Amino acid sequence: MGLEIFTLRERPELRPLVFSSDLQSVWPEFMRHDAAASLYFGPTMFDRYLDYAFAGVIDGKVVARAFSVPFAFHTHGRDELPDGGWDQVIRWAHDDGMTGRAPTALSALEISMLPEARGSGNSLALLSAMKACAKAKGFAELFAPVRPNQKHLQPRTSMRDYVNSVRPDGSPIDAWLRTHLRVGGEFVKIAPYSMTIVGSLADWSRWTGMPFDRSGEMSVAGALVPVMVSREQDCVVYVEPNLWVRHPV
Repeated sequence: MGLEIFTLRERPELRPLVFSSDLQSVWPEFMRHDAAASLYFGPTMFDRYLDYAFAGVIDGKVVARAFSVPFAFHTHGRDELPDGGWDQVIRWAHDDGMTGRAPTALSALEISMLPEARGSGNSLALLSAMKACAKAKGFAELFAPVRPNQKHLQPRTSMRDYVNSVRPDGSPIDAWLRTHLRVGGEFVKIAPYSMTIVGSLADWSRWTGMPFDRSGEMSVAGALVPVMVSREQDCVVYVEPNLWVRHPV
């Protein structure tokens, strides 16, 4: 049987399964410590977004997940997509919920799947589910602060240079960027500080297994760019750039 996709509103019993240790481990540990994430994934906050959270199921097993967030766009102070990317669109959505502002667009936040579910068009199916959700809610656009899935192999290449790197056929060198283009996505702009993750030296050592024994830039496995280490201030800062992509629905 192929991939079946359900919202967590439709299948609330799948909610704990999309946060299984197997799916959580798809991401580097440090990626689970972005402070803005609590405004979406926090226990009371997440209840607001069950229509926009998806479980991908094959033969009764949850093998994939996708998260998205509705937000008000093209309104006062929001004429452009934010440079703050992933973090800022979550903050916008949270502010909308607190003030009663109606959303007008949807932003993808994540598509993740177990290795066994990759390579069969399942990521496209989840992206299509988000586009269908946006359309059903009356939104005209789906956006995504895209994390290119091979950028971590070139952490010292600027995001701009990486995005502009192409294969002989003119398509992006990054497979995930190619996927977005193939289904009608349009590159909008780079979000230079899309995710900001801050922790002490001990925090980052625990998350990565690295010693962080000198100040300055350091490359970390799974990071798109080097982290900045300050032993003097007992602090490590990771500022991840993403690429805003627009999908008409």
